[in-house]
Amino acid sequence: MRKRMWIFIALSLLVPGLLFTASCGKKKIQTDATASQVDADAARRAEMERQRLAEEDRLREEALRDEAMRREQMTSDRFGSEDVYFEFDSSVLTFDSQELLKEKAEWLKNNSGARTVIEGHCDERGTSEYNLALGDRRAESAKTFLINLGISASRMTTISYGEEKPVDTGDSESAYAKNRRAHFVLK
Repeated sequence: MRKRMWIFIALSLLVPGLLFTASCGKKKIQTDATASQVDADAARRAEMERQRLAEEDRLREEALRDEAMRREQMTSDRFGSEDVYFEFDSSVLTFDSQELLKEKAEWLKNNSGARTVIEGHCDERGTSEYNLALGDRRAESAKTFLINLGISASRMTTISYGEEKPVDTGDSESAYAKNRRAHFVLK
């Protein structure tokens, strides 16, 4: 009987201990599984956030590149479309002409591979020979100003068309003023 009692006491102590150990083990396994799941979810969220930020950066860079290309195209279009104008019978650069040439010089500095032809033009008054010479002086005046701003002479050539290529064929002072110019053509 004593033996039975000892067995009963031993079992009553052993069974709860085994149950306690088994229940703690399950919790630990469950905790490890939950922790792994939490870690995996956190890693997944972090990766998704990294991808989102990378996509935002890519889109921002693409937008900046597109804007720069648009600005560059607009500037190169403007470079050739804005003429330098002169007073009657003069090759002296006006203040406005100098300001425009400064902008053109800046564009040429930023586009080191660009070359330009500077065309000298005149209105129809005067002889053909005189107007060819005046057109040449106007083109050279613009070229010299650009050289003084740091643009290499080898990137620019000049030509005079005199009165041969008018922008406005009218015979008014406003038509004449449009034809007294230096025109820039990108090569």
